[in-house]
Amino acid sequence: MRFEIIYPGKTKEDYLARGVDDFAQRLSRYIDLELKALKAPRPGKGDDEARLIREEGRLLLSRIPDDTLVVALDPGGRLLSSPELADLLGNWQEQGRSRLVFVLGGPLGLSAEVLSRADFTLSLSPMTFTHEMARLLLLEQLYRAWSIRLGTGYHK
Repeated sequence: MRFEIIYPGKTKEDYLARGVDDFAQRLSRYIDLELKALKAPRPGKGDDEARLIREEGRLLLSRIPDDTLVVALDPGGRLLSSPELADLLGNWQEQGRSRLVFVLGGPLGLSAEVLSRADFTLSLSPMTFTHEMARLLLLEQLYRAWSIRLGTGYHK
């Protein structure tokens, strides 16, 4: 199975970047994984948030291949337990979905266009996290889900 995680901007906080790298490396033992950090639109003087969200959304959509299942991360998405996420990934794999794209927005969230393109919308928590922290949490949960599927001891 192949996972692509697409997000705007670099992970600037060193401790989060190390965590992202660690879980990406762990997950890569089980699946083909690609992290795509896109150059985030920079706000100009007088730019409104709606324009920035739309511009970022167009950039994200331009990097999503047509033949993929898209999972958008959004606070309004479905909350799943780790075992439920493992089951969902397993179901998609059994359906022949070999390529999944996870899309994370920047600090302002995802545009309506990106959310409407998503096949599934996932929420990591009802709490608010920075977009950089969400990258780490997503990778950890994907690694945990895959560990559950394989029956390794990580989940316990």
